[in-house]
Amino acid sequence: MTTHVDYYFTPISPWTYLGHARFAALVARHGATVAAKPVDYGRIFPVSGGLPLKQRAPQRQAYRLVELRRFRDALAIPLNLEPKYFPADAMPASLAIIAAEASGGADAAMKLTGACLRACWVEERNIANLATLEALVREQGLDGGRVLSEAATTAARTQFERWTQEAIDRGVFGAPTYVVGGELFWGQDRLEFVDRALA
Repeated sequence: MTTHVDYYFTPISPWTYLGHARFAALVARHGATVAAKPVDYGRIFPVSGGLPLKQRAPQRQAYRLVELRRFRDALAIPLNLEPKYFPADAMPASLAIIAAEASGGADAAMKLTGACLRACWVEERNIANLATLEALVREQGLDGGRVLSEAATTAARTQFERWTQEAIDRGVFGAPTYVVGGELFWGQDRLEFVDRALA
């Protein structure tokens, strides 16, 4: 039986970036299916006790940078701790990922998610800029014009809102969150437990 993972995230999360490639490799190794579900943490935080980064206490903001540096170094992957285009509006990229899934399937959504995360956290590219986003879509072998046209539809926005409400209903409160068999795993540092669940 194939195992399925629901993957809730925002394409501007550094923690999602740190885990994305490892998560993609993990699900491939297990032959699991995955649904990449970008959601609106602006709606999730108020009902889950979370705060946007700039509203957090200074010591929490400082410690976040320490932890990002630690994980970057431990995982030996590139990450700009304070990228030029962060924070950025995640909505355009979220809708593009939804449109990529609709036109190209789960693999296309996962590839575009990875590209958006790298663009923000490594490449100093603005994923809120539509021209940049179209280029990222094309770089994944997809039709940039078609994907962005679909991203602008009511259907894409409705799916985004549906997945956000689904995340709230399931108790999601942070990014990334992986759900296997109804069980939540929050954070890229929980991938070992996701691995066990899939095994």
